Parts: sequence; structure tokens; C-alpha cells
Amino acid sequence: MKVMVASDLHGSFENGKKLMERFEAEKADKLVLLGDLYYHGPRNPLTEGYDPMALATLLNHYKDKIFAIKGNCDSEVDEMVSEFKLNYGYANIEIGGGRILTVTHGHLYDNTSLPKDSGDVFLFGHIHTGFLEKRGDGKIIGNPGSVSLPKNGTQKGYILIDGQAVMLKNLDGNTIDRIEF
Repeated sequence: MKVMVASDLHGSFENGKKLMERFEAEKADKLVLLGDLYYHGPRNPLTEGYDPMALATLLNHYKDKIFAIKGNCDSEVDEMVSEFKLNYGYANIEIGGGRILTVTHGHLYDNTSLPKDSGDVFLFGHIHTGFLEKRGDGKIIGNPGSVSLPKNGTQKGYILIDGQAVMLKNLDGNTIDRIEF
């Protein structure tokens, strides 16, 4: 199974469209969204192609393939326009090969405070900075960065997980980093 993980779209229809083009090109089975889907938040500028309703319509076409976590900028109104559930807190998802992926937005849990029952791979959003690291205990920790508002010199990107590795990629599909299982 191939799982694509993305975060912090912040209402950018243009970048959301690029993400879904990559989803199709990667032939991913599931899209995990780590929150902050539609609203840009008071600290962020408007995103390129800011159109939250068009983005909601686009994502709703993939509702059967989406698992979403609610971010700190997501509200009840966002849940009303989404035809998929926005889960609160964190979740563990089986990704095949006996591996468990733990996902969260990042405002409650992050790389410094993981949930006690976190799995083999722990991914969070919120900080808009893409990275991957493998800890001494073998756990892979990462952040896909932001699809629309990357920070700290990182690129717009996503994470792709297949049966062999966890990969950080940019929206052009180029691999930035890769960690083997």
C-alpha cells in the first residue's frame, strides 16, 4: 500500500491541485491530511490561489481515499464543507507489513512529545518545515512541510510511504530525503 501524507494547505486551490496531481502520478492508495486545510490563519499571508471552497470541492472528489486530522486552524465550518471526517488529536493507521503510522497535526504532539502508543513512523504537520529522521530506537519521525506555505528554506512537499521506505518529496515529485524501513 502507498500512503501519501500532506499538511497545511491553508486554502490554496492551486497547490491543492498540484498535490492531487502528484497523488494520481504516485498511484497512492490513501491520502492522509495533517490539518489546516482551508483557513490560512491570522499569522499567515493568503496563499497562492486562495480559494477554500474550490479546494474543499477538489478534496471531496477523493473523500473515500482521505484520512484527515483536524489542525489548529480548522473549524466546524471546515467540517461542514468536507465530505470526509476531520479526526481530532492523533491516530494510528496500519500501513502494511505490520507497520503502524501515527499521525497528528503537531500542535498537540510533535517530535519532542509523541503519544505513548505511537507507531513505527510518526508524522506531524503544523511547523511547515519538511524533514525526516530515523531515531536510535528505529522509529522514523517526520514532517511533510506545507503544501502551500513552506518555512525555514524548505520546499512545498509531501511524504510518500511505500512498503520499503518513507520519502520526503517536493510538489514536482523529486525526492528530497528517503529513509528505508
